[in-house]
Amino acid sequence: MNFRQHMHTKASFLLPTLSKIRMAELLHSFYPQYNIDFSLNTAYNINCFLNFSYRKELAMDLKQLEYIVKIAEENSITRAAEKLFITQSALNQQLLKLEKELGTDLFVRSRTNWHLTEAGKIYIASAQKIISIKKDAYNRIYDLTEAQKGRLSVGFTHNRGTVMFSSVYPEFHKRHAGIIVKPVELSVEEQMHEIAQGNLDIGFLTLPAPKEKGPLGYVPIKKEEIFLAIPPRHPYSKYAQNNTLPFSEGDLYELREEPFVLMDQSSTIRPLIDPLFESCGFKPQVLFETTSTYTIIAMIESEICCGLIPGHYIDPSNKKICYFSLPSHPVWDIVACYNKNRYQSAAAKDFISIVQQFWNH
Repeated sequence: MNFRQHMHTKASFLLPTLSKIRMAELLHSFYPQYNIDFSLNTAYNINCFLNFSYRKELAMDLKQLEYIVKIAEENSITRAAEKLFITQSALNQQLLKLEKELGTDLFVRSRTNWHLTEAGKIYIASAQKIISIKKDAYNRIYDLTEAQKGRLSVGFTHNRGTVMFSSVYPEFHKRHAGIIVKPVELSVEEQMHEIAQGNLDIGFLTLPAPKEKGPLGYVPIKKEEIFLAIPPRHPYSKYAQNNTLPFSEGDLYELREEPFVLMDQSSTIRPLIDPLFESCGFKPQVLFETTSTYTIIAMIESEICCGLIPGHYIDPSNKKICYFSLPSHPVWDIVACYNKNRYQSAAAKDFISIVQQFWNH
């Protein structure tokens, strides 16, 4: 072990609050084998160096972890560098330095896609745990000291999520002005993945009968009913007694010959919608699928199709759409999703509380 390593091992706990004389005595007792004159100024400077150097190296190590994790997430050093706002050359140097230190490659390189080696998988799994521990520690300390500091990453879907976030953020900012919020628009599946990986603090999802699985936990916010929507000039619209809640009950089977525009197969609403048609004994004529409920609404307004619409998007004043309830009154759940293995800060809990008020006012 060289002198510098001895210094870190033995004296990293010596803080500048120690007297210079005591500092010199301790250092001399640690290193009698070295013929070094531990004068008062030297001792004090070494202490300051150790304190600064240790913090600096620790910060660099954590930053390096974040850099390598980002490369793994993006499967590309070019995209990772763009997301990290550093040059590709600087990022590559960090990676090469680490691989040299470990004596093995962490990535299999190609022009279009990088993927992890077995050693890389081990490194990334450990790196993600370390980064999560750091985040949790900071959040615990901020809560303990009631400090208005920290960061909160919030995920939500593009349509309803954008409306929700823009509505609740002003109140949250009023209560937690020192918290830096990072809003992220992602699909439900992407949010769940990022939360499980520890990259996202909380996400707001809509799921049919959510069940806790793995590290994911859910906070219920609201149950939302799904409604049948058709053009008002469709012959079946005569059975709608009114266009305000509660809507008249409609029969999907009566629309078995009509075209439908449905949400994409990958959407979380399809496992709720498809059984509705199956229970009526037919497969719908799907004109096309979309990732936006607003597209379905626009197509119904254009009298091109019928559709199934979540309650959030229902507008009884819209005379271009006629609404029906379904006999089974299908519902899905709006939930806040979080990682059960991560510490949930007071700010995160308060954000969820404000969102609950938004959906249930």
